[in-house]
Amino acid sequence: MSEAPLPALGTPMSPAAVRVMLLGAGELGKEVIIALQRFGVEVIAVDRYADAPGHQVAHRAHVIDMTDRRALRDVISLEAPDIVVPEIEAIATDVLTGLEASGTVRVTPTARAVQLTMNREGIRKLAAETLQLPTSPYRFAGSLNELTQAINEHIGYPCFVKPVMSSSGKGQARIDGPEGIAEAWRQAQKCGRTGAGRVIVEGLVKFDYEITLLTVRSLNGQGEAQTTFCEPIGHRQDQGDYVESWQPQAMSSTALQRARDMAQKVTDNLGGLGVFGVEFFVAGDEVWFSEVSPRPHDTGLVTLISQTQSEFDLHARALLGLPTDTSLRQPGASAVIYGGTDAKAVRFDNVAQALAEPGTDLRLFGKPEAFERRRMGVALATSSNTDEARSLAQRVAGTVRVVPVL
Repeated sequence: MSEAPLPALGTPMSPAAVRVMLLGAGELGKEVIIALQRFGVEVIAVDRYADAPGHQVAHRAHVIDMTDRRALRDVISLEAPDIVVPEIEAIATDVLTGLEASGTVRVTPTARAVQLTMNREGIRKLAAETLQLPTSPYRFAGSLNELTQAINEHIGYPCFVKPVMSSSGKGQARIDGPEGIAEAWRQAQKCGRTGAGRVIVEGLVKFDYEITLLTVRSLNGQGEAQTTFCEPIGHRQDQGDYVESWQPQAMSSTALQRARDMAQKVTDNLGGLGVFGVEFFVAGDEVWFSEVSPRPHDTGLVTLISQTQSEFDLHARALLGLPTDTSLRQPGASAVIYGGTDAKAVRFDNVAQALAEPGTDLRLFGKPEAFERRRMGVALATSSNTDEARSLAQRVAGTVRVVPVL
């Protein structure tokens, strides 16, 4: 569909309202909702469970299984949004493709982008085979036998197995020898979403660090799509899930330009307006494409304290056709606060002590249940350099105590 800007912004809950529906209302969606509401947008939040973080701030909320085609089509028909913003991977994307093609709704960034990127097979083939970008060696497998053959004949050890459809590192496993193949396959089947049954196996790339390059497609003063970049975000993962991030990540000018060139090739191909989280492995001047998300990225939570406009502000502005500013305000860092327990409700102790140091902030997500490895909040910090910001963010996160309420 056209990348033309929307009609003039209006007033929520009135005939003049611009209505935006978010499919997925977790902590990232919640921040997007808040950013949209600052421009008078009427927001409808949809998620698979009640009282999701975004449900708590949206004008209206719905609970459905978004992989259910009829349920998804029905809720979009009921609310008749101007824009649909997918915020998670587990969505019946063919419904969005059909509605977009008919002119019923505009999907941000595009239905095709959402469909390709929710499936590691689709986006890897686009990047490596169509766009010829450097990536880690890979194969796809649809059975335990195919996985074993792919590793033994093509990839070797160590390697990494991931479901073609999953989020936040779920179902990923490192394999160092033949004895780990069966368990990796089992985990991928258990944790994969609608793509359970098919996996990608990737060879090891010897990299120095990983980055997320937030890439913004927005409209310039002439109403044409333009691409701008945030400063690179470094991050550390554990079990495939981000645990801390910092901005900016120091890297050579050659590596940064290569990452920007690759990010623009991918996002130009995907099209549309909004923020894309493009991930890369970097070693010296060498850069390998890893993944892309057509939405704000969890590692980008650091931008809440480091940038003039956070990734959520940028996403909201871009999809509304408004000017964007990707400038860095100051070096910053984020550190995840995990639940550390399984509980129906929790309280957060030591919050005042955690925020006692200057240059710190918190986001407590408001998730209705806690799990051992569930992100319940994030600590934010800024300082004169990223090393100090990281230490400060980690101290803040470590000071907060998540306590189950019995």
